[in-house]
Parts: sequence; C-alpha cells; structure tokens
Amino acid sequence: MGDTSYVWTWPGFAYLATVIDLASRRVVGWAVADHMRTKLVEDALHMAFARRRPALGVIFHSDKGSQYTSKGYAALARANGVALSRGATGCAYDNAVAEPFFATIKRELITTRPWRSVTELRRAIFNYIESWYNTRRLHSSLSYLSPAQWEAVSRTPAAQAA
Repeated sequence: MGDTSYVWTWPGFAYLATVIDLASRRVVGWAVADHMRTKLVEDALHMAFARRRPALGVIFHSDKGSQYTSKGYAALARANGVALSRGATGCAYDNAVAEPFFATIKRELITTRPWRSVTELRRAIFNYIESWYNTRRLHSSLSYLSPAQWEAVSRTPAAQAA
C-alpha cells in the first residue's frame, strides 16, 4: 500500500512517500523530497523492490493521486510484475493502513520540533522508520509485536501451516 504526506520545513514543504506491507505494517519503501512529482513515489517503490523482490502479480494499492496514475509509475510497476489497484475517490477506508502510519509518525516525530531542512528531516525519518517503527514499535493490530517481530513469527513453519 502506498501513500504520501507533507511536512513543513523552514525552506517549505517536504513530502514523504511510503510503501507499507499490508500484512506486517512494515514500511518497506519510503522517500523524502521537496517535490510531489512522480519520482518521489517511484523512489519509494524502487526501495520496496530492492528490499522485498516481490513475486509476480503482487498488488500495490494507492489512492488516485497524479503520481500514482502517471504513465511512468504504471510502467515501473508493470516492468516489475506489480498489479496496480486504486481506491475510490474520497474513501478514507481505502488507506486504512497508510493513514494511521502518517498520524503516528507525525505525532511521534514530525510535530515534535521544527525542521531546518529536507536533509535534516530525511535523516530523522530514516532513524524513525528503520530503527524504531519497523523494529521496535509495537502494534495492537499485530498482537503487540513490531513489524519485524511479526514477520519473524509469521515465517515459522507453525505459523505457515496455520
């Protein structure tokens, strides 16, 4: 699942694009930039491809934002065997995983202080996602495990047989 959000920095807005694994809530791809062009969401998807190497036919869900409906984005997805899915216009339930993530990162990191630059913000987001959110932050929807713990438990033979 993918989505974007904005963050105020001293020079102006910065934008965060994410790719979130629906099963584990792990942020598997993300990108920060001072623009909302298609390259922002492509960079997040490239990171997800590099980390996960998804099977052909995996479904990627997003909203109908212009970045996600662009020809370039569709070509990137198609070249990697990804099927695109888009939510209904104005339906908040279609981003039921992405919206809570953005609310959480804004509450726990973004609104805690002013951001002097996009570079400073990018470093902080890296630390938050890679050192906290994915590895240690507990999720009630994952039986109070972190995304990394959930994935580790889900890979056990007993979990796969269930």
